[in-house]
Parts: sequence; structure tokens; C-alpha cells
Amino acid sequence: MNEQYTGRMERPLSQTPIVRTVLTGAVRPLGHTTSGIDKRPREGTQRVEANGLVGDAQADLRVHGGPDKAVLCYAWHHYEAWRVDLPECALLAGPGAFGENFSVAGLDERSVCIGDRYDIGSARFIVTQGRQPCFKLNLRFGVPDMSLRVQNTGRTGWYLRVETPGEVCAGDAIALVDRPYPSHSIAELMGLIRTRELRPDVLRPLLALPLPPSWRKLFERRLESGATEDWTRRLQGSDASSTGA
Repeated sequence: MNEQYTGRMERPLSQTPIVRTVLTGAVRPLGHTTSGIDKRPREGTQRVEANGLVGDAQADLRVHGGPDKAVLCYAWHHYEAWRVDLPECALLAGPGAFGENFSVAGLDERSVCIGDRYDIGSARFIVTQGRQPCFKLNLRFGVPDMSLRVQNTGRTGWYLRVETPGEVCAGDAIALVDRPYPSHSIAELMGLIRTRELRPDVLRPLLALPLPPSWRKLFERRLESGATEDWTRRLQGSDASSTGA
């Protein structure tokens, strides 16, 4: 697999960050499996609790959802680049193609850092990790290597934990409250995973960050073994469950 970063440069983000669209979805059939990736826009105020938006669902709770992946954010401006890459894809006409709960404007993986705290509506959120794409994106788009494309471009999205439950709605501002780790953007951390970084002097400081258990285990294993993880099941799927997004 070609694991080199292949994303084109996109215009700088300058607007005030907002949630453009709030989306939730039910578990539905997807190819040979099931998934909650098919998110639909919701109007009005939506309640968010510790495990995410009320009414939202995930198919495999071992690897999707839960407190550390309660809300998936995706930058709306990425859609412009995806439409160039996939001009015939009807999914890209509106938000939700990537299974996001918040379609956001004014933020992306380069401008969001791990541990960031944001107030949105009456709720408060913490950035926990980037999304490691899995094979269900291949099924969703009908593109055999879509998960790899998402990984290689760095247009992955990122997850939020709910620190304070509350209500959110489309148009809410995304207000940065605290940034304790300004040197560790989601783009930087995803890049270290994607490029199979193994240098101890690079990886060891990451263990001081508030990593979710899956990422802590990933970096610890790289340090201990001097080798990287096998992405085949996550990116391509198999009879076993994915360990991806």
C-alpha cells in the first residue's frame, strides 16, 4: 500500500468556527455488514450525553462509539477536495458522507489539538483523537480503497468526548476554552501513525498526552516492538471485526 501523504493544500481557515450541521443515524445494512455510518441532518436543538447525541447509533460498540468517540467531527471544506477526487459521487452533495455527527466550518485536523476543550451550545467537549478510517468507508462509497484515501489525504475527522452534557444545534459557535497541548494537532498525531513513525525520541513524549486507550496501546507497542501494526483488517475488512474508526 502507498502510505504517503497525498492530500492537496487547501485554502487557510479564517472563519469563526461553527457547527454547520448536526447529524445522527440508525444502524442499517451496509454491504455484507451493518453500520451506523449513514448519518442524516437533524433540525432544531439536539441533546448530547456522555455517549454522544441522543438518537445516534453505532453497529459495533467494541470499536465505534463510546465516551472517547462520542461525537465525530468532519471539516465541511474537505468536501470540495473530495468532489475533485470523486466527481461522480452523489454522497458528496451534502454533509454526512463520512459518518460525521458535526459538519464543521472553520476548523480542521491542522487547527484542532488533542486535549482541546470547546463549548458548543450548552455542552462542553474535549478532543480525544483523530479518526482512523476503516473498511466501511469502502462500502459506503463503493470505492475499494476509500479508507486508504482518507488516511493518506489526512482528511480523517476527529472525535470528541462529552465533558458536560447539553444541547447543540446547527449554527452554534465552536468556542475554544482551553488548549493544553498546542504543539500536538490532530494532523500531526495522525501523520505519525500514517507514516509509521518508530523513533523512540518522537514516540516517547506522546505518552505524556491524554491519549485514549487505543492510541496509548498503539504507541506503546511501537516503542516496545520497534514495529508497526498491521492495517489490513482495518482498511480492507475481513470476517473479523475492524479495529478502525
